[in-house]
Amino acid sequence: MTVAQQPEALSFECETGNYHTFCPISCVAWLYQKIEDSFFLVIGTKTCGYFLQNAMGVMIFAEPRYAMAELEEGDISAQLNDYEELKRLCLQIKRDRNPSVIVWIGTCTTEIIKTDLEGLAPKLESEIGIPIVVARANGLDYAFTQGEDTVLAAMANRCPDKAPVAETEKSERNAIAKLLNFGKKKEDVAQDESEYVDHPPLVLFGSLPDPVVTQLTLELKKQGIKVSGWLPAKRFTELPVLEEGYYVAGVNPFLSRTATTLMRRRKCKLISAPFPIGPDGTRAWIEKICSVFGIAPKGLDEREAQIWAGLEDYVKLIRGKSVFFMGDNLLEVSQARFLIRCGMTVHEIGIPYMDKRYQAAELALLEKTCQEMNSPLPRIVEKPDNYNQLQRIYELKPDLVITGMAHANPLEARGINTKWSVEFTFAQIHGFTNARDMLELVTRPLRRNNNLKDLGWDKLVREEAKI
Repeated sequence: MTVAQQPEALSFECETGNYHTFCPISCVAWLYQKIEDSFFLVIGTKTCGYFLQNAMGVMIFAEPRYAMAELEEGDISAQLNDYEELKRLCLQIKRDRNPSVIVWIGTCTTEIIKTDLEGLAPKLESEIGIPIVVARANGLDYAFTQGEDTVLAAMANRCPDKAPVAETEKSERNAIAKLLNFGKKKEDVAQDESEYVDHPPLVLFGSLPDPVVTQLTLELKKQGIKVSGWLPAKRFTELPVLEEGYYVAGVNPFLSRTATTLMRRRKCKLISAPFPIGPDGTRAWIEKICSVFGIAPKGLDEREAQIWAGLEDYVKLIRGKSVFFMGDNLLEVSQARFLIRCGMTVHEIGIPYMDKRYQAAELALLEKTCQEMNSPLPRIVEKPDNYNQLQRIYELKPDLVITGMAHANPLEARGINTKWSVEFTFAQIHGFTNARDMLELVTRPLRRNNNLKDLGWDKLVREEAKI
């Protein structure tokens, strides 16, 4: 009798299934709130409008800064003038909202009928006097969170290549500097500035809520590293300066297009680091940035140990249990690595799109984590076929399946615990202090089941699953 050998390296497969993910135009939901002086115009059919209404909820107390340019039958059969209609809408947006930038979001329909948004935008921009950024976020070419990737890649081309004002004024103009220095005296600000190490400018990219931006900026500040700016900034008028030779680092694994644009178009140097998700990922992210700038990191051992100690109540609920990722938001590799560090076994990491170059450091950390935790290396499946995945789930019987919304209820009906992957996209999971929020989401189905067992409902659920 022979014992099956565990693979010595990560194995990658591609099942060439379709993108069974949330629609990428949903990136509007968080980007319009992040970029406060923006207006997003989604150009698509009524179906896109219905999706956005359902995905973002009903705004009762405030009118959101996004709208639908609905294509009718006449538009689709190319009988109407696209330019004149978009001009009318953009002039109305300018009159009613006067944003600093209008972002056109292309959908599946604009791809199918070959609407030349990139050709229309420059002419219209010069006419109305407002920058128009074109981003293709269609579900034919992109998975869920890649909608943000296309928007940030387009905005990277709009970042100034030279500081437009004097150096002292530039620091005051920087939204991050304003946030960190709020309420401080000039003397205290000057003292804080002296704490930074002399290093090349660093720009971070990825849309995160302001509290998380502040946390990560302060974590780097503790190491003497100054963040020159974030892409996107809170305001389009405060986009970071990107000169040739600037260093850039991403905070999300789905921003490979943005990273490529920053390297190829803006001639920036990409810091290939794991992503700051979980205490282990955050530490590795900071350490890699420090190593690039020749800085010896301080206090990270104690910081990470302190966070893990605070997570023990959650970790003991999932230690020894197994999880299966069906694939939806491209955060799967980072989440799997963190959960393996928590003591879970990951059967499979389904992911809609994998850029091995951009995620190289994260994949290396995943492999290292499996070795240190004596956990089997997970199978990584790009563009998974959901039918095949369901067969594997029935066979493996994982304790938890992290899946898109379409499969959650059918799996629950068959007695399998699930968690929506979309919830991790909208939650604050980056940095040391937010690891607790991610474990709160992961353990919620397991805690719910424990409560049901106490009430004796688990027998009823098993009987219904048999029926």
